[in-house]
Amino acid sequence: MRHNDRAASAPWIRTRLRTAPGTATALAVLVLVTAFLAAAFPRAVDAYGTKGLRHDILTADAGRSTLEVARPQPGLELPQAQRDEEARSPELARVGAGLLKALPAPLRADTSSVAYGVRTSKPAVANEPWLPRPEAVPPKLTYVAQSGLEEHATLASGAWPTTPQEVTSDSRAVQGAVTEETAAELKVKVGATIALLTAAQEPITVTITGIVAPRDPQGSYWSSDPLLRTPSLVLDTASPFPVHYWTGTVLLAEGTGPALLSTAAEPVLFWRIPPDPAGLTGPDDVRLASVIASLESGPGLLKVRRIAGDTAVFATGLGHIVEANARMRDAISPVIAVAALGIGSVAAVVLLMTGALIAGRRKAELALMRSRGGSLRGIGGRLLAETAVTVLPASALGLLLATLVVGEGRFWPGALAAAGVGLLVCVALPLRTTLQHIRPTLHGAREDMVSARPSRRRTVAELTLLVLAVGAVTALRRRGTSAEGGTDLLVSAAPVLVALIAALVLVRIYPLPLRLATRPVARLRGAIGFLSLARAGRSSAGGALPLLALLLALATAAFGGSVIAGIGDARDDAALTSVGADARISGASERATLPDELVRTVRDLDGVRGAAPVRIEYSVNMPEAVAGGGGANGDGAGTGSGSADDAKVAALVGVDPASYAELARATGLPAFPAARLKATGSSAPLPEGAKAGPDRVLPAIASPAVAARLGTEPRAIATLSGDFEVQVVGTVPRVASVTPTDFLVVNSAALEQKAPTTLLLTGAPDPGKLRAAVEASGKEYAVQLRSEERARYVNTPMQAGAERIYLAAVAAGAGYALLAVLLSLLQTAPERKTLLARLRTMGLTTGQGRKLLAFEATPQALLAAGGGLFTGWATIVLLSPGIDLVPLALAGVAGSDTSPVLLRTDLWSLALPAAGVVALAAAVAGVQAWWASRRGSITELRAGDSR
Repeated sequence: MRHNDRAASAPWIRTRLRTAPGTATALAVLVLVTAFLAAAFPRAVDAYGTKGLRHDILTADAGRSTLEVARPQPGLELPQAQRDEEARSPELARVGAGLLKALPAPLRADTSSVAYGVRTSKPAVANEPWLPRPEAVPPKLTYVAQSGLEEHATLASGAWPTTPQEVTSDSRAVQGAVTEETAAELKVKVGATIALLTAAQEPITVTITGIVAPRDPQGSYWSSDPLLRTPSLVLDTASPFPVHYWTGTVLLAEGTGPALLSTAAEPVLFWRIPPDPAGLTGPDDVRLASVIASLESGPGLLKVRRIAGDTAVFATGLGHIVEANARMRDAISPVIAVAALGIGSVAAVVLLMTGALIAGRRKAELALMRSRGGSLRGIGGRLLAETAVTVLPASALGLLLATLVVGEGRFWPGALAAAGVGLLVCVALPLRTTLQHIRPTLHGAREDMVSARPSRRRTVAELTLLVLAVGAVTALRRRGTSAEGGTDLLVSAAPVLVALIAALVLVRIYPLPLRLATRPVARLRGAIGFLSLARAGRSSAGGALPLLALLLALATAAFGGSVIAGIGDARDDAALTSVGADARISGASERATLPDELVRTVRDLDGVRGAAPVRIEYSVNMPEAVAGGGGANGDGAGTGSGSADDAKVAALVGVDPASYAELARATGLPAFPAARLKATGSSAPLPEGAKAGPDRVLPAIASPAVAARLGTEPRAIATLSGDFEVQVVGTVPRVASVTPTDFLVVNSAALEQKAPTTLLLTGAPDPGKLRAAVEASGKEYAVQLRSEERARYVNTPMQAGAERIYLAAVAAGAGYALLAVLLSLLQTAPERKTLLARLRTMGLTTGQGRKLLAFEATPQALLAAGGGLFTGWATIVLLSPGIDLVPLALAGVAGSDTSPVLLRTDLWSLALPAAGVVALAAAVAGVQAWWASRRGSITELRAGDSR
């Protein structure tokens, strides 16, 4: 008997697939796309994490990322021959090979740049008379006998340093070389000699035999210690006067390490091992941080000392690089999790809707099978088999495509996600179908929202979900959205919770306005309005599942669009804060002033709309804070907040009030109360060259902290622009000319020194012409453009990956929203066709049929659009306090503004998806009416049809 059942299963599946190939193909395509997205998401997260970790290590300064093992010179109690042997290249190479083998996974070395040798840790004074002495202080040089010089440099002149005979601690003559930069700065020539004193004050003659050029100056070989490549002029901290001296490095022959053991320059043995990030992946960061900590002060260090010596120490900045990468990832992960959970929920709901549509289309067929004795187990098994034949290959193909498209990433998370998609469809479709036929049923009465009441079980289930969702949102609102220690699922599920609440509430209240609107419409002439409202109220397309899918998709799209818009706004604002305007011209030093001719020339350039000359003086000492002082408020500028104790120094900004106020308006900065800086009375403009008295009072616009410190009474300050008193007459939270948060703005016409130090421009001047005009002044001035500063905020791989994921989330959300609309309308498409056919027999025209279907779909589309607007807005309001967009927008850019960038509602991200839903619903209804009008009424109205 079982054999016969199995034999009958195959023909059933083939028959079903041949009977409805379109349905099977559409389901397979939907599962394929969903499985691809589900499998690609974890792989994409791993990929951008991997690229970000590798990028951070590769772009970090080699002095931070390189692993260095060092130990002092061999003990003086050892025989001289043993001490010399330990400092020779063969022994150093043996130890280096042991250290490479001992590196724990996932840490791997870039063997091509590994270096070892002996170096002096204390610079030695070089008293040769031909060496430069900029301030009568002789240079101090370090000496290093490092391996691999000939592999990492080219010979510019002279010959390579060699060891003609074996070098020992008693050797007093060695050969060396210097780089081209060192030779140029220290005036070193081939054949020059430098004396290096031993501990017994005996000279070791170092003969410079060659000048070399690094093959890769930025590589770890030369950049682990920058003095190897480039000398430096440093401040002598031991001198009571501020004097400077040169310091650099002499590169000795590889085998001359033993000679350095006799010096008093504290020689050390070292092994520099640059890391190779090519084999690292994003999930390796935790293991990598643990391994580095172990090597620095743990079991790993003990293993290093067994190889290199008991006094060896391990040093690297790689751990800080990994920690910074982990902090950025932890900051980005909560934002990405919101998109992942939102789109995942939308996809799951759309798959359930697809199952409901297929179940509805086959309801009569399965009811007939059930009435003729078919068991639920048998029907469910056949449905599971025919679904699995289509779904499982599609899920596998989606996983394969995700693996090919996203090359880097762990396999199992993506495989589990794709398998989850296939399992959901395989289980949901048979389960949904069989549950409808627990009892054999005949043709039932019409089910609609107006006449049919939901069952008690459904009511209890909906109330339970509603209470749980409201409780979760309330708890989330009370405790806040800032999650420490990783991603918080409750925070990530905020769009799902809000959409669930909105869907359950809107579905219940949806019939009420329709009932109220039907009564007055029924009194109007024409049946289109009444029929459309009546049909909209009875349509099953307005159920909770389609509405939930639309709300989730719209909320996720709105959230993602707001994130992307917030990133762009944050970068624009940071560029404006850094430059101050569209363009900025300033002197090479803070005190350099701009000539009047330059200001006039630049103001007349094409593309310049406005110019505001500004005089800026930094680090002006503020008077002592007044007791309980508070500054005046600027009109409409907002007082902000600040601590008077913190504003001990501030920037003095002298401006022309009219041009500066126009600049603030043009750049979108807070309104500047220019009228309050009018130079009248005691603050009237001074004649050229006149001195201001100490009792001269100037009105000033201050930052909130400075205003709190100065109070409202006149306070005396001493500046390079003159000594005078200032009286705070208003506050603004920020100004365009300075980046410090503490500032004091006065009228430049009232200052003794009026010459501007900075010129701020608005407009779009040609960069080449602007720089040419500045260079023509004959002096060096710095030109900054807001557009160039904005271009500095390029994405790191982690930032770019997160943005791409969000763009994909917005696109996927829009696609699933459109699909949800189509599925909800397709569910009632046969009924609509029959309705139009019947009404056409009663005289309904084609145009009226199109209006009927369009008006019928409009209330549901408006419901979804309005609910989507509310859900998106509520999600952003709920999550914005705990989301900082700085890691996505500005992290990794030196000098950028790192103040928190909170998420804000983007109107276009809310309105466009909602409008798209309404437009699509109307378009689908119109196309459906047009298609139905092409078919005759006889085709739709068949004898015996129960519809």
